[in-house]
Amino acid sequence: MSAADLDPEDLKIVTLARSSRARTGGVEGAAVRDTDGRTYAAATVALPSLQLTALQAAVAAAVSSGAPGLEAAAVVTAADAVDELSVSAVRDLAPGAHILRADPSGAVVDTLEPTA
Repeated sequence: MSAADLDPEDLKIVTLARSSRARTGGVEGAAVRDTDGRTYAAATVALPSLQLTALQAAVAAAVSSGAPGLEAAAVVTAADAVDELSVSAVRDLAPGAHILRADPSGAVVDTLEPTA
């Protein structure tokens, strides 16, 4: 899917996810948009005492900021799929949110549709 095919708000979270990954040199970057339109971005956390996927970290940032729910999420990764822990973090807060998976160039290669 090309950038021209994306909703501008989805393009924004893909761009934020890509920037987070590039800024930290992390394995993944992620961003989520809450139901109020606010965005939260994060990268993979790999500390001896704390391991979070980028999407888990972005969801945690949204929750800790009081986000009532999520509309969408994006993950920039070289992996062939979004891992189940990341998907579960989004679905715990927002079963109806779609999840975009983009490659490191920012091209969306997959969309996980809402479960509800």
